Amino acid sequence: MMTYKNVTEALDWASSFLVDNGREQTAARIVMQYILGTSYSEVMLHLQDELTAEQQVKFTTLIEEHASGRPVQYCIGVEEFYGRSFFVDESVLIPRPETEELVLGTITRINKLFQHQALKLADIGTGSGAIAISMKLECPELTVVATDLSKAALATAQKNAQRLEANIDCRLGDLTAPLAGEKFDIVLSNPPYIAFDEAQEMSSVVLEHEPHSALFAEEEGLILYRKLAEQLPAYMNRPALIGLEIGYTQGEKVAKFFRDSFPQATISIEKDINGKPRMIFCEIDV
Repeated sequence: MMTYKNVTEALDWASSFLVDNGREQTAARIVMQYILGTSYSEVMLHLQDELTAEQQVKFTTLIEEHASGRPVQYCIGVEEFYGRSFFVDESVLIPRPETEELVLGTITRINKLFQHQALKLADIGTGSGAIAISMKLECPELTVVATDLSKAALATAQKNAQRLEANIDCRLGDLTAPLAGEKFDIVLSNPPYIAFDEAQEMSSVVLEHEPHSALFAEEEGLILYRKLAEQLPAYMNRPALIGLEIGYTQGEKVAKFFRDSFPQATISIEKDINGKPRMIFCEIDV
Protein backbone atom coordinates (compact mmCIF):
# COMPACT_ATOMS: atom_id res chain seq x y z
CA MET A 1 0.00 0.00 0.00
CA MET A 2 1.26 3.47 -0.87
CA THR A 3 2.36 5.85 1.88
CA TYR A 4 2.54 9.63 1.55
CA LYS A 5 4.19 12.33 3.62
CA ASN A 6 1.36 14.79 3.03
CA VAL A 7 -1.64 15.77 0.89
CA THR A 8 0.57 17.08 -1.94
CA GLU A 9 2.45 13.81 -2.25
CA ALA A 10 -0.79 11.82 -2.27
CA LEU A 11 -2.29 14.02 -4.99
CA ASP A 12 0.87 13.82 -7.09
CA TRP A 13 0.92 10.02 -6.94
CA ALA A 14 -2.81 9.76 -7.69
CA SER A 15 -2.68 12.16 -10.64
CA SER A 16 0.17 10.23 -12.29
CA PHE A 17 -1.45 6.87 -11.55
CA LEU A 18 -4.77 7.95 -13.03
CA VAL A 19 -3.20 9.37 -16.20
CA ASP A 20 -1.19 6.16 -16.63
CA ASN A 21 -4.49 4.26 -16.47
CA GLY A 22 -6.29 6.50 -18.96
CA ARG A 23 -8.38 8.37 -16.37
CA GLU A 24 -8.83 12.08 -15.68
CA GLN A 25 -6.42 13.33 -13.02
CA THR A 26 -9.10 15.66 -11.61
CA ALA A 27 -10.54 12.58 -9.87
CA ALA A 28 -7.59 12.77 -7.46
CA ARG A 29 -8.85 16.11 -6.13
CA ILE A 30 -12.45 14.83 -5.92
CA VAL A 31 -11.37 11.81 -3.86
CA MET A 32 -9.16 13.93 -1.60
CA GLN A 33 -12.04 16.34 -0.91
CA TYR A 34 -14.16 13.34 0.02
CA ILE A 35 -11.48 11.81 2.27
CA LEU A 36 -10.94 15.08 4.12
CA GLY A 37 -14.63 16.04 4.12
CA THR A 38 -13.87 19.50 2.84
CA SER A 39 -13.92 21.83 -0.16
CA TYR A 40 -11.38 22.24 -2.95
CA SER A 41 -10.18 25.57 -1.53
CA GLU A 42 -9.67 23.97 1.90
CA VAL A 43 -7.65 21.14 0.36
CA MET A 44 -5.43 23.73 -1.34
CA LEU A 45 -4.84 25.44 2.02
CA HIS A 46 -3.71 22.20 3.66
CA LEU A 47 -1.41 20.65 1.08
CA GLN A 48 1.36 20.10 3.62
CA ASP A 49 -0.92 18.36 6.15
CA GLU A 50 -0.24 14.72 6.94
CA LEU A 51 -2.85 12.06 6.25
CA THR A 52 -3.70 9.49 8.92
CA ALA A 53 -2.92 5.85 8.15
CA GLU A 54 -6.65 5.26 7.70
CA GLN A 55 -6.99 8.18 5.28
CA GLN A 56 -4.02 6.95 3.26
CA VAL A 57 -5.49 3.47 2.88
CA LYS A 58 -8.92 4.83 1.94
CA PHE A 59 -7.48 7.32 -0.55
CA THR A 60 -5.32 4.70 -2.29
CA THR A 61 -8.18 2.18 -2.41
CA LEU A 62 -10.61 4.66 -3.99
CA ILE A 63 -8.07 5.89 -6.55
CA GLU A 64 -7.27 2.32 -7.59
CA GLU A 65 -10.98 1.52 -7.81
CA HIS A 66 -11.56 4.49 -10.12
CA ALA A 67 -8.47 3.63 -12.19
CA SER A 68 -9.99 0.21 -12.82
CA GLY A 69 -12.93 1.91 -14.58
CA ARG A 70 -15.61 2.63 -11.97
CA PRO A 71 -16.85 6.25 -12.10
CA VAL A 72 -15.35 8.27 -9.27
CA GLN A 73 -18.82 9.40 -8.16
CA TYR A 74 -19.83 5.77 -7.58
CA CYS A 75 -16.53 5.10 -5.79
CA ILE A 76 -17.16 7.82 -3.22
CA GLY A 77 -20.96 7.47 -3.38
CA VAL A 78 -21.78 11.14 -3.89
CA GLU A 79 -21.98 13.83 -6.57
CA GLU A 80 -22.47 17.57 -6.30
CA PHE A 81 -25.53 19.07 -7.98
CA TYR A 82 -26.77 22.64 -7.70
CA GLY A 83 -24.59 23.25 -4.66
CA ARG A 84 -25.68 20.14 -2.76
CA SER A 85 -24.28 16.66 -2.28
CA PHE A 86 -26.39 13.74 -3.55
CA PHE A 87 -25.98 10.04 -2.88
CA VAL A 88 -25.39 8.11 -6.12
CA ASP A 89 -24.86 4.45 -6.89
CA GLU A 90 -25.26 2.17 -9.90
CA SER A 91 -29.06 2.39 -9.63
CA VAL A 92 -29.05 5.98 -10.91
CA LEU A 93 -27.43 8.14 -13.54
CA ILE A 94 -24.72 10.44 -12.22
CA PRO A 95 -26.14 14.00 -12.30
CA ARG A 96 -24.48 16.17 -14.95
CA PRO A 97 -23.65 19.89 -14.75
CA GLU A 98 -25.79 20.54 -17.84
CA THR A 99 -28.87 19.40 -15.92
CA GLU A 100 -28.30 22.20 -13.42
CA GLU A 101 -29.16 24.54 -16.29
CA LEU A 102 -32.57 22.88 -16.61
CA VAL A 103 -33.22 23.71 -12.95
CA LEU A 104 -31.99 27.29 -13.34
CA GLY A 105 -34.00 27.82 -16.54
CA THR A 106 -37.13 26.51 -14.84
CA ILE A 107 -36.76 28.80 -11.84
CA THR A 108 -36.30 31.80 -14.14
CA ARG A 109 -39.45 30.93 -16.08
CA ILE A 110 -41.54 30.24 -12.98
CA ASN A 111 -41.00 33.82 -11.87
CA LYS A 112 -42.04 35.09 -15.29
CA LEU A 113 -44.96 32.79 -16.08
CA PHE A 114 -46.89 32.31 -12.86
CA GLN A 115 -48.62 34.87 -10.67
CA HIS A 116 -49.63 32.56 -7.83
CA GLN A 117 -47.29 30.61 -5.56
CA ALA A 118 -49.14 27.34 -4.86
CA LEU A 119 -47.70 25.42 -7.81
CA LYS A 120 -47.47 21.67 -8.44
CA LEU A 121 -44.39 20.24 -10.15
CA ALA A 122 -43.72 16.72 -11.42
CA ASP A 123 -40.24 15.39 -12.20
CA ILE A 124 -40.67 12.36 -14.46
CA GLY A 125 -37.83 9.84 -14.32
CA THR A 126 -36.26 11.38 -11.25
CA GLY A 127 -33.29 9.02 -10.81
CA SER A 128 -31.25 10.33 -7.86
CA GLY A 129 -33.91 12.98 -7.28
CA ALA A 130 -31.48 15.78 -8.19
CA ILE A 131 -34.00 17.83 -10.21
CA ALA A 132 -37.01 17.32 -7.93
CA ILE A 133 -35.09 17.94 -4.70
CA SER A 134 -33.26 20.98 -6.07
CA MET A 135 -36.54 22.50 -7.24
CA LYS A 136 -38.18 21.92 -3.85
CA LEU A 137 -35.27 23.41 -1.93
CA GLU A 138 -34.88 26.38 -4.26
CA CYS A 139 -38.65 27.03 -4.39
CA PRO A 140 -40.07 25.72 -1.07
CA GLU A 141 -43.62 26.79 -2.00
CA LEU A 142 -43.74 24.10 -4.71
CA THR A 143 -45.55 20.81 -4.22
CA VAL A 144 -43.19 18.31 -5.87
CA VAL A 145 -43.92 14.79 -7.15
CA ALA A 146 -40.98 12.66 -8.34
CA THR A 147 -41.57 9.50 -10.39
CA ASP A 148 -39.39 6.68 -11.65
CA LEU A 149 -39.86 3.28 -13.23
CA SER A 150 -37.01 1.82 -11.14
CA LYS A 151 -37.62 0.84 -7.50
CA ALA A 152 -33.90 1.08 -6.78
CA ALA A 153 -33.66 4.57 -8.28
CA LEU A 154 -36.70 5.72 -6.34
CA ALA A 155 -35.14 4.42 -3.12
CA THR A 156 -32.04 6.50 -3.85
CA ALA A 157 -34.19 9.57 -4.51
CA GLN A 158 -36.01 9.03 -1.21
CA LYS A 159 -32.69 8.67 0.60
CA ASN A 160 -31.50 11.96 -0.88
CA ALA A 161 -34.76 13.73 -0.07
CA GLN A 162 -34.52 12.59 3.54
CA ARG A 163 -30.88 13.59 3.88
CA LEU A 164 -31.44 17.01 2.34
CA GLU A 165 -34.77 17.52 4.17
CA ALA A 166 -36.76 18.01 0.98
CA ASN A 167 -40.44 17.17 1.30
CA ILE A 168 -41.18 15.51 -2.03
CA ASP A 169 -43.64 12.76 -2.97
CA CYS A 170 -41.84 9.82 -4.64
CA ARG A 171 -44.01 7.54 -6.80
CA LEU A 172 -43.19 4.37 -8.71
CA GLY A 173 -44.38 4.03 -12.30
CA ASP A 174 -43.83 4.65 -15.99
CA LEU A 175 -43.92 8.22 -17.36
CA THR A 176 -47.24 9.91 -16.47
CA ALA A 177 -48.95 6.81 -14.99
CA PRO A 178 -48.18 7.81 -11.36
CA LEU A 179 -49.77 11.23 -11.99
CA ALA A 180 -53.19 9.88 -12.99
CA GLY A 181 -56.13 12.07 -12.05
CA GLU A 182 -54.02 15.12 -11.19
CA LYS A 183 -53.06 18.37 -12.89
CA PHE A 184 -49.68 20.05 -12.75
CA ASP A 185 -48.34 23.53 -13.37
CA ILE A 186 -44.78 22.39 -14.15
CA VAL A 187 -43.45 19.12 -15.55
CA LEU A 188 -39.72 18.46 -15.87
CA SER A 189 -37.93 15.44 -17.25
CA ASN A 190 -34.43 14.31 -18.15
CA PRO A 191 -35.39 10.98 -19.74
CA PRO A 192 -33.12 8.40 -21.39
CA TYR A 193 -32.37 9.87 -24.82
CA ILE A 194 -29.34 8.11 -26.32
CA ALA A 195 -29.93 5.99 -29.41
CA PHE A 196 -28.75 2.39 -29.08
CA ASP A 197 -26.40 2.71 -32.06
CA GLU A 198 -24.55 5.55 -30.30
CA ALA A 199 -23.23 3.16 -27.65
CA GLN A 200 -20.08 2.44 -29.66
CA GLU A 201 -19.05 6.10 -29.35
CA MET A 202 -19.49 6.22 -25.57
CA SER A 203 -16.96 5.90 -22.76
CA SER A 204 -16.53 2.39 -21.36
CA VAL A 205 -16.74 3.90 -17.86
CA VAL A 206 -20.31 5.02 -18.59
CA LEU A 207 -21.35 1.90 -20.49
CA GLU A 208 -20.07 -0.56 -17.93
CA HIS A 209 -21.40 1.15 -14.82
CA GLU A 210 -24.27 3.60 -15.34
CA PRO A 211 -27.77 2.08 -15.72
CA HIS A 212 -28.59 1.51 -19.39
CA SER A 213 -32.29 2.02 -18.66
CA ALA A 214 -31.44 5.63 -17.75
CA LEU A 215 -29.28 6.15 -20.84
CA PHE A 216 -30.83 4.51 -23.90
CA ALA A 217 -34.20 4.79 -25.61
CA GLU A 218 -35.83 3.41 -28.75
CA GLU A 219 -36.81 5.37 -31.88
CA GLU A 220 -33.29 6.85 -32.07
CA GLY A 221 -33.59 8.06 -28.49
CA LEU A 222 -36.88 9.89 -29.10
CA ILE A 223 -39.59 7.50 -27.91
CA LEU A 224 -40.03 8.96 -24.43
CA TYR A 225 -40.28 12.53 -25.72
CA ARG A 226 -42.95 11.43 -28.18
CA LYS A 227 -44.90 9.64 -25.45
CA LEU A 228 -44.59 12.60 -23.06
CA ALA A 229 -45.81 14.99 -25.75
CA GLU A 230 -48.81 12.72 -26.38
CA GLN A 231 -49.65 12.20 -22.71
CA LEU A 232 -48.97 15.54 -21.03
CA PRO A 233 -51.86 17.64 -22.43
CA ALA A 234 -54.21 15.78 -20.08
CA TYR A 235 -52.07 16.65 -17.06
CA MET A 236 -51.27 20.34 -17.53
CA ASN A 237 -52.96 23.32 -15.90
CA ARG A 238 -53.07 26.69 -17.66
CA PRO A 239 -50.70 28.46 -17.61
CA ALA A 240 -48.09 25.72 -17.50
CA LEU A 241 -44.42 25.01 -18.10
CA ILE A 242 -42.70 21.89 -19.45
CA GLY A 243 -38.91 21.61 -19.33
CA LEU A 244 -36.87 18.78 -20.86
CA GLU A 245 -33.23 17.89 -21.22
CA ILE A 246 -32.43 16.58 -24.70
CA GLY A 247 -29.58 15.16 -26.72
CA TYR A 248 -27.84 17.94 -28.63
CA THR A 249 -29.00 16.62 -32.05
CA GLN A 250 -32.64 16.16 -31.02
CA GLY A 251 -33.89 19.72 -30.58
CA GLU A 252 -36.03 20.19 -33.68
CA LYS A 253 -37.57 16.72 -33.56
CA VAL A 254 -38.52 17.01 -29.89
CA ALA A 255 -39.79 20.56 -30.39
CA LYS A 256 -42.07 19.29 -33.18
CA PHE A 257 -43.61 16.69 -30.85
CA PHE A 258 -44.57 19.44 -28.42
CA ARG A 259 -45.70 21.91 -31.09
CA ASP A 260 -48.10 19.25 -32.35
CA SER A 261 -49.46 18.62 -28.84
CA PHE A 262 -49.45 22.26 -27.66
CA PRO A 263 -49.97 24.36 -30.82
CA GLN A 264 -50.52 27.59 -28.85
CA ALA A 265 -47.41 27.19 -26.70
CA THR A 266 -44.14 29.11 -26.92
CA ILE A 267 -41.44 26.50 -27.46
CA SER A 268 -37.74 27.30 -27.24
CA ILE A 269 -34.59 25.24 -27.71
CA GLU A 270 -31.91 26.41 -25.28
CA LYS A 271 -28.15 25.82 -25.39
CA ASP A 272 -26.01 24.64 -22.49
CA ILE A 273 -22.76 26.19 -21.23
CA ASN A 274 -20.92 24.34 -24.00
CA GLY A 275 -23.07 25.95 -26.69
CA LYS A 276 -24.95 22.74 -27.53
CA PRO A 277 -28.77 22.56 -27.76
CA ARG A 278 -29.59 20.84 -24.47
CA MET A 279 -33.04 21.92 -23.22
CA ILE A 280 -36.51 22.50 -24.51
CA PHE A 281 -38.97 24.71 -22.67
CA CYS A 282 -42.64 24.70 -23.54
CA GLU A 283 -44.52 27.69 -22.08
CA ILE A 284 -48.29 27.22 -22.21
CA ASP A 285 -50.34 30.38 -21.65
CA VAL A 286 -53.82 29.24 -22.69
